Amino acid sequence: MKDLRRPARLAPGARVAVVAPSGPVAEERLQAGLDVLRGWDLDPVPAPHVLDRHPELGHLAGTDADRAADLQRAWCDPAVDAVLCARGGYGAQRVVDLLDWDAMRAAGPKVFVGFSDATTLHEAFAVRLGLVTLYGPVAAGVDFVKNARAQDHLKATLFAPETVRTLTSSGTALAPGRARGVTLGGCLALLATGHGTPHTRPGARGGLLLLEDVGEPPYRVDRWLTQLLRTGWLDGVAGVALGSWDRCGPYEELRPVLADRLGGLGVPVVEELGFGHCEGALTVPFGVGAALDADAGTLTLDAPALA
Repeated sequence: MKDLRRPARLAPGARVAVVAPSGPVAEERLQAGLDVLRGWDLDPVPAPHVLDRHPELGHLAGTDADRAADLQRAWCDPAVDAVLCARGGYGAQRVVDLLDWDAMRAAGPKVFVGFSDATTLHEAFAVRLGLVTLYGPVAAGVDFVKNARAQDHLKATLFAPETVRTLTSSGTALAPGRARGVTLGGCLALLATGHGTPHTRPGARGGLLLLEDVGEPPYRVDRWLTQLLRTGWLDGVAGVALGSWDRCGPYEELRPVLADRLGGLGVPVVEELGFGHCEGALTVPFGVGAALDADAGTLTLDAPALA
């Protein structure tokens, strides 16, 4: 697995498009998120359908066609330097096949930020565009608009990425050792359900896999990990870094599942690295070479996330 192309870091005055490829967005939280971005001297521009609601399917932010059009229009706009998701939820799997990837590739590299349901888009940007992407807070997320740690880490990643090259775990090693590889991953359920579909990688071979999820009880985490094991998707993975598991049951019940399913890989596994669905979530890049030290509890990037 090779390093991907790093988009340019942002500078004051950069235009940032905010899109909603997944679930519906709360207007008051969106406005709060836009205010945070303006406070960083960015120029945030909400997409035309960012506050839409699907007329029949209440879990979606507008129709599939409109959500896809917003994302593609923002990416192909030469005045836009970065595209941020407004929230997660569900829906990215319904739009990823509607995008014109040739046109988006021709538009050149820019920054993409999102997490959770955006895992589907992170995979597609890696496969179709060969770009480093940022798995980080969404613009209308509760954690982003209220938590200084999440804001500060994303801001540093966007403007001064050389200052946040090391992430440190608050937990311990599930499996000891050190490994090197290229970062990839995201939300476990999205990786498992996306396996075998267009615009996704065939596996994690040679990569440092970053995993997290939300609202999945231990038996379902077991199910998703077993799916990835049985299909061979985890064959050859270099190491695993685990983020948050909010509302996935008591951690003392989940931890044995993670150890059982991942311990047999024979690679370093570190837990509680501070990204995902947690308070003060850190921003992690996908597509960057890195070193994982499970004993020290660190993930150190070979280069800044953005050029």
